[in-house]
Amino acid sequence: MVDASGTTTEPAATGPLAGVRVLDLSRVLAGPFSTQILADLGADVIKVEQPGQGDDTRRWGPPFLDDGSRDSAYYLCANRNKRSVAINLADPRGADLIRDLAKDVDIVVENFRVGGLKKYGLDYDSLAAINPRLVYCSITGFGQTGPYKDRGGYDFLIQGMSGLMSITGRPDDEAGGGPIKVGIPISDLVTGLYSAISILAALRHRDETGEGQHIDLALLDAQLSLLANQGSNYLNGGMIPRRLGNEHPNTVPYQDFSCSDGDILLPLGNDKQLRQFCEILGRPDIADDPRFFDNAARNANRPALQVELRKEIGKWKSDELIAAMEKVKLPCGKVNEIPQILADPHVAAREMVQDIHRSDGTPVKFIGFPAKFSKTKVNYRIAPPRTGEDTVAVLQKCLALDPSSLSALMAANVLA
Repeated sequence: MVDASGTTTEPAATGPLAGVRVLDLSRVLAGPFSTQILADLGADVIKVEQPGQGDDTRRWGPPFLDDGSRDSAYYLCANRNKRSVAINLADPRGADLIRDLAKDVDIVVENFRVGGLKKYGLDYDSLAAINPRLVYCSITGFGQTGPYKDRGGYDFLIQGMSGLMSITGRPDDEAGGGPIKVGIPISDLVTGLYSAISILAALRHRDETGEGQHIDLALLDAQLSLLANQGSNYLNGGMIPRRLGNEHPNTVPYQDFSCSDGDILLPLGNDKQLRQFCEILGRPDIADDPRFFDNAARNANRPALQVELRKEIGKWKSDELIAAMEKVKLPCGKVNEIPQILADPHVAAREMVQDIHRSDGTPVKFIGFPAKFSKTKVNYRIAPPRTGEDTVAVLQKCLALDPSSLSALMAANVLA
């Protein structure tokens, strides 16, 4: 925002991490998504980018923001509340500047290949030597150890290797069957979430003991942890999970069904809910049938139950059936498209769609932070920055560099 004197300012951070400083050496999604979480929670995040290039995702479009920057919508989703400095870390003078910044930060996040920052003196051991309280998180595809540690990791690759695609999509014997990736980069996103969680835990330890530490976080490990019940089904029951389309491997019925005018979602999680639903249908005998009396029986007789339910549900209009279910507090709903859910009145009431303006006044819309704090409220202070937009301001404030030094570094292409 611009104050009365014409100076660009932004609101002070009000989140629980206000006063914490992060040096973000990551790019693409897992790392930037993690540091955006920290930024939303009030941390001061300094995003380091390559001069003349910037984060790869700036060019991952269309669509692009129509403000002259040509920054992609993809980039905008993971980089709010940050300041961008463009420093060439491959130049020894640039690496020196990053080391100087690291002396006074709480957190470093990076997603270079294993050992990729060591040659610049920006690895954990090098930075911990000058800042022992540093929490340093390295995000890679396969981790710092193990036979795959030197491989590059990408979301699509991890979704396939982790087994996720073996349980996503329609069964092989149905039309359109085969492995399908999730419609969002889920492996990157869950790794970003685990990164933020782990960093907060390490900060707690640091504040209690004074010790920083290195966090080794792999996309494959994070995605494996998300196998949850499906992984447990195999480990503890010997059941090899398969693709079931929209059906649930353990709970029945828990899937979509067709009404006369469209589809509804029917996630019934227990015997009582099934009985209530069958009463709505006017078919309590379905719930009384020994084949469907409890979840184990329904699982064994899944196709027969689906035949009975499809026959009855197909007689209803979707809005009327949903209203009847809501009246007795049964879970139900429709499959929304993204424009529908983002315009939903409940989403508006929860203030989940936000906007913020760049320094030139260009608005950027985004989906906000989901948690609502009663005391340390999240605020949105800075729109996703242009590459190097804050280089001079950050280096003057954090390192007290004078204008002549900055000009010389700019002329040498160390800064932009």
